[in-house]
Amino acid sequence: MKALGVARSTVYYKPRPVTAEDLKLMHRLNELHLEHPFAGARMLRDLLRREGVAVGRRHVATLMKRMGIEAIYRRPNTSKPAPGHKVYPYLLRGVKIERPNQVWATDISYIPMRRGFVYITAVVDVFSRRVLAYRVSITMEAAFCVEALEEALAKYGKPEIFNTDQGSQFTSLDFTGALLDAKIAISMDGKGAWRDNVFVERLWRSVKYEEVYLKAYDNVSEARASIGRYLAFYNGRAPAFEP
Repeated sequence: MKALGVARSTVYYKPRPVTAEDLKLMHRLNELHLEHPFAGARMLRDLLRREGVAVGRRHVATLMKRMGIEAIYRRPNTSKPAPGHKVYPYLLRGVKIERPNQVWATDISYIPMRRGFVYITAVVDVFSRRVLAYRVSITMEAAFCVEALEEALAKYGKPEIFNTDQGSQFTSLDFTGALLDAKIAISMDGKGAWRDNVFVERLWRSVKYEEVYLKAYDNVSEARASIGRYLAFYNGRAPAFEP
């Protein structure tokens, strides 16, 4: 793709096939996860059953994994990086964030469409809450996360610290290599940590309730364009960014 000058995330124009029943379940799981971020597969199964949806815990867990969501709560850090991936220590404990370009953060979220779904990643300045760059893709491969990172660096300089979770996209050599090349300190949350990704979680809540749940995107291009317009509006409500 690099030889052609085409971003890898832009060539995925069709969402992966999923049964209509599973799509409906995934859309509802997405809503329930925002309302109850501490809920695991067992609790989500019970919530669905209260709504008359007969589904097993294992199937809920499978769909959650496909969506890239998990319960957020305090627990010991027992996660392990993907083979060959290094996990970096958490650097934000006790740090007072008081200026732009001090700390950036990123995350990935699931976005439902009319007949499928996509993923979104965004780079956020923690102090100003502004979205510095984003990408939409039908896969959770590291490439679209790296593209968003590179765009943010090109437009806004660089932060002192970049915070992520321990997802394989963010522990990948491509992603951490881009940060190390720019001499940015890498900070990583404990897997599922309740406190650390709150800034980006607030963004996802706004994106979904103010944009995604009010729309029914027909395709990836429409989703990308509509979300882009919303994020421009979202940034307009945030303090001016002064790198």
